[in-house]
Amino acid sequence: MSEFKEKRVVVTGACGVFGRWITTAFAEAGARVCLSDNRADKLAPALAALPGQGHISHATELTDAASVDALVDHVADAWESVDIVVNNAGVYPMGHLIDLPVEEWDRIWAVNLRAPFLVARGFARLMAVRGNGGSIVNIGSGAARNMRATTVHYCASKTALERVTKGMALEFAPFGIRVNIVEPGFAPGSEVSPLTDEHVKRVTSNIPLGRASGPRDAPTAIMFLASADAEFVTGAVLSVDGGNSIGAAADYPVDIAERLDRWKKG
Repeated sequence: MSEFKEKRVVVTGACGVFGRWITTAFAEAGARVCLSDNRADKLAPALAALPGQGHISHATELTDAASVDALVDHVADAWESVDIVVNNAGVYPMGHLIDLPVEEWDRIWAVNLRAPFLVARGFARLMAVRGNGGSIVNIGSGAARNMRATTVHYCASKTALERVTKGMALEFAPFGIRVNIVEPGFAPGSEVSPLTDEHVKRVTSNIPLGRASGPRDAPTAIMFLASADAEFVTGAVLSVDGGNSIGAAADYPVDIAERLDRWKKG
């Protein structure tokens, strides 16, 4: 995707599983990437691992509005403006509501909803003042439509993010800023939200297309929405999850070989 050459891209949660995939994909396409993460010790090696040049980083505490403002100022000082923002950072804690500490409830809403608002607001203002328009892609989840026990707080935060994204799309449109959502598939391995082997096996076995998300799945969708091919797309939700959000394949086991044999025989 040569159109991304020299584009200025900000990615939050850049040191996580999806963050590494997204930043690498944009860097490989020739973009300059700003890696934002609250884990300062991981930023330097992540930055060094990116192909290309001109990349920058910022240790951002997304639950702190002043830190988000500092991220925007850092990017403005380095690049003047930005072309693409990916609100990727998120947390996925598990626990029944009846046992959930209020601090955990507040944390997930601070990271999964308040932070994307702060980041989008800051960079939308920068885009508007510079007059260059731009694209914001928020990372949602099929959990916005599929309630699950032990992750009710997560599901609710992603449902709210979807509604806020559509509101952003409405309000940012006059400035030439498009805002969309990508709902990635299941990708275990997060240090921030660790999962048990049993949970990973159960979820993966229920995905209709039969596998977890890979390194190119979500980045390809994000880059499409940020590209000129999607210049008339805003307020949209694009699921890239192998069908995970539409239903569980294991609920109705199918003998594929038997069916194929039957169909071949007519």
